[in-house]
Amino acid sequence: MNKPVPDTTGSTGAQTAATIAALWAEAGRLRADRARLHLLDLATGVLAAQLRLAPAQAREHLEKLSADTGVSPEDLAADVVNGVAGGEGAAPATEGAPPLEEARRNRRALATAETHDSVDEAARALLEGGLAPLGAQSLWLWRRTETGCLRLAGHAGVGAAEAVVWQWIPPGAPAVFHAAMADGTPCWLGSGPPPGEPLPGPGRGAGRALLPLSGQGTVVGLALVVWPDEVDFDPQLRRALTGLTEVAGTVLAGIEGEPSEVPVLMDVLDALGHPAMMLRGAPGFPTLSVEYTNGPAIRSLGGSAPPVGQPLALAFPYVHTELARLARGAHGSARRQSVARLPRIAGEAATAPLLDVRVLPAGSDRTVVLWHASSDPEMSAARAVGHLEGVALFRDSVVGGDSVWSAPAYRIFGIDRGAAPVPLLAMRSWLHPDDGDALTHLLTTLTEHQRGALAVLRIIRADGTMRHVRVAAEPLVDDGVVTGISGVYQDVSASRRTEAALTATFDQLTAVQKQAAIRDEMALRLQQAIVPETPGIQELPGLSVAARYRPAAQEYRVGGDWYDALPLPSGQVLLAVGDIAGHGIDSATGMVALRNALRGLAFSGQPAGRLMEWLNEVTLRTSGGPTATALCALYDPRDRSLRWSSAGHLPLLLLREGRARLLDGPHDLLLGAVPTVTYREIHTPLRPGDTLLLYTDGLIERRHDALDQGLETLVGLAERWSGCEVDEQVERLLAAATGDTDDDTSVVAIRVRC
Repeated sequence: MNKPVPDTTGSTGAQTAATIAALWAEAGRLRADRARLHLLDLATGVLAAQLRLAPAQAREHLEKLSADTGVSPEDLAADVVNGVAGGEGAAPATEGAPPLEEARRNRRALATAETHDSVDEAARALLEGGLAPLGAQSLWLWRRTETGCLRLAGHAGVGAAEAVVWQWIPPGAPAVFHAAMADGTPCWLGSGPPPGEPLPGPGRGAGRALLPLSGQGTVVGLALVVWPDEVDFDPQLRRALTGLTEVAGTVLAGIEGEPSEVPVLMDVLDALGHPAMMLRGAPGFPTLSVEYTNGPAIRSLGGSAPPVGQPLALAFPYVHTELARLARGAHGSARRQSVARLPRIAGEAATAPLLDVRVLPAGSDRTVVLWHASSDPEMSAARAVGHLEGVALFRDSVVGGDSVWSAPAYRIFGIDRGAAPVPLLAMRSWLHPDDGDALTHLLTTLTEHQRGALAVLRIIRADGTMRHVRVAAEPLVDDGVVTGISGVYQDVSASRRTEAALTATFDQLTAVQKQAAIRDEMALRLQQAIVPETPGIQELPGLSVAARYRPAAQEYRVGGDWYDALPLPSGQVLLAVGDIAGHGIDSATGMVALRNALRGLAFSGQPAGRLMEWLNEVTLRTSGGPTATALCALYDPRDRSLRWSSAGHLPLLLLREGRARLLDGPHDLLLGAVPTVTYREIHTPLRPGDTLLLYTDGLIERRHDALDQGLETLVGLAERWSGCEVDEQVERLLAAATGDTDDDTSVVAIRVRC
């Protein structure tokens, strides 16, 4: 007897999460060690110069002083550096902290800021480590440009919307900025800026300190430190601020780059009442990181926000693959992606699910993820209503056992509005005796599997009449536990009575079915006529080509796949593959239009990217408004070069010396999405014996698997049959195709001849 295979999904996810967490913690320790070593190196250099010692001897002297005095090496290093800095690292005493401790803390903050590689990170270190203990609320850093403007280079403690307003400051407005730049002296604005000169801050009367920043002997920018209220800038506070911001001048002079990014969308996410976060990743999203989480998201994640830049796999170890897939889908289609629940199947170690998840594209490299920590009753009801029309709403509480009905439900069940509604869990006594199993299956799906369900039940009303009631329901889930059921009732008794009448129309329906069958047959024949199966190998200039087209498993799903391999007058060879969205006669005719259009355009001698731009315009003007993915390539046998462009299509597969790899091209929009799109072009040198595979999604796409898994399987199969001729390769790939969506499939194999 075979033993059941244990489910290791939960343990694998936990191990992955633990590994990523350990690596992230180690990276944090390394960053802290970097700042500590930087401070020790500064102190070692000072001692080496003062005592005329070798660096190693100076370090040993520092460690001996630490052992003799009982003061940590870091604190001694801070004292040494502060001593030669003329006291500029010192700070005024605050309640409960002696000046020496303040000076050490400020010097550590300066050392930490100096080790960062970006102005934003340095600003954050200065604010958190040195300025915030002095009561400061925010820090702004502007870099001076060659034209005399000030450009925001970094900030901390600042809202995104406010940062956008002050990103650029032209010469002369406001005057206090350029007065500080010209004089090179700080401006101490303890009760706010002069009249008529607005500055960043929480209010006009809030204290501000505007300090010029020097680097390499010249003024390179300005720093603005802002307090929430008025400030008395006594000599000690002024000296401390001057010392703390001095390092910012070094940072501005040493780090070049674009202005600090200030996505205003963060402020919008903060205004939402439900969890939301922003993800960031390079085009194609090889890795995704969490850039921002709002307050409700932090509470949903257990009260701790993922640090900026934390990998998505660490913040969401059980669902990061699905979230990454949704993010790619949102950017690829420029449309919102939705899923009712993540994870779809929760293991024993899985975290609380994310419910009603929506993923939206936000610019070229950002994605917004919205979700609920507990089921939203309105959204659950809306999903249920999507199954039915003209229905009565209901909501049951599993904990309290009570139920709420809308007015039509009382009429369906034939009870008075003053009577108590009957929860679905207590509906068994109202049912026809033969429908008990149907109710049990419905409740099991809702409460144990936590999925939506649909059933038709026969209700025996108090007056003895029977009604056929369709029930569509969704579970309400809070922290992984079903707390209620929300759904709709629909009286379908009338439709049951009309079944006999519908039988009389059988002949008419049969005629309609025959017409539909003829239409589908026409679409299939059109598809086969334009994209016929081509047995054997086609010899083109410098290439051996084998191509196959496999229709959909069901005729009514005839699709819009096409391929082409055409020699051109220029000596090049046009290679193309495409897939029009949808099925049926419209998709087939759209395919004919695009394939023939590309053939004609290719004779113009234009490059692949330009051909794709023209084909996009053709798609926009094609009847029916189709959209399509496509890949267009031009092969030049003279230098064996391939120049190709992709409109949202699957990647090329290159097979070289028995090893296969996917060629990740530009992730440009699909055809027919928007007008005036620029399609980028990739140059891929080929070698004799190389094999290229062009294919459509019917070859690899599976209903319940991620697309990456299908691509990985294809790579393995291609390597297994790398020694075959191209026609045999295509035949074997089609025979072993992993796709199960009943979609049509096109495959083209091209081998470079020696």
